[in-house]
Amino acid sequence: MGAARSRVERAFAVLDAFTPERPSLRLSEIARRAGLPLTTTHRLLAELCALGAVERDRDGTYRVGLRLWEIASLAPRGVPLREAALPFLEDLYEVTHENVQLGVREGQDVVYIERIAGRRAVGVLTRVGGRFPLHASGIGLVLLAHAPDRVQREVLEGPLQRFTDYTITDPALLERVLAQVRRDGVAVSDRQVTDDALSVAAPITGARGEVIAALSIVAKAGDTVAARLAPAVRAAARGTSRALSARRA
Repeated sequence: MGAARSRVERAFAVLDAFTPERPSLRLSEIARRAGLPLTTTHRLLAELCALGAVERDRDGTYRVGLRLWEIASLAPRGVPLREAALPFLEDLYEVTHENVQLGVREGQDVVYIERIAGRRAVGVLTRVGGRFPLHASGIGLVLLAHAPDRVQREVLEGPLQRFTDYTITDPALLERVLAQVRRDGVAVSDRQVTDDALSVAAPITGARGEVIAALSIVAKAGDTVAARLAPAVRAAARGTSRALSARRA
């Protein structure tokens, strides 16, 4: 069991070497990023290529293969959730022409699984498939507020990364904010990620009423933005929750 598990971990280390900034890498770069010997990396890459998880280009560089996308599309918190939410995300975008996003919790991070970006909307740091710490974004605050106690403790006790002067890095204040999110049913992240953006997020629930995801609008920060956008965000989240329940019925 130990040897098999260790081999899987090494294979994931190879896959983790690829990033949005460096989607194509040479053997030596992958070995260095994965912390593995060249011979081990070469052997793992050959096996991953044979399985379609990695592809080798003519110039000798490697990139992630389509087989991984095919497998990932089966994740219940991936494509099914995205398909249920997409009509509501599109409606939000058509009404506001602002950035709209959909995310789930993975450990202490948000993983974004859908995003519609407005051409003239405020810039955002997120991308589909990307991760972001829970404590700063609107979606993250919703997911953290409804996360298990163990996860909340780990986040509150760990270092809280600062992105702007407005990012909450005081655990006591963050705990009060999370309680307010649970009371209000909506989270507002005002200039916590970038100095010019505000996000409003609401929870998406599963069949037993548990929070399984969240969606948000990200707009240019302003005094009345949150109050103006909150009703639409809540409605979209409720609609997505109902659509998911209908699919399971």
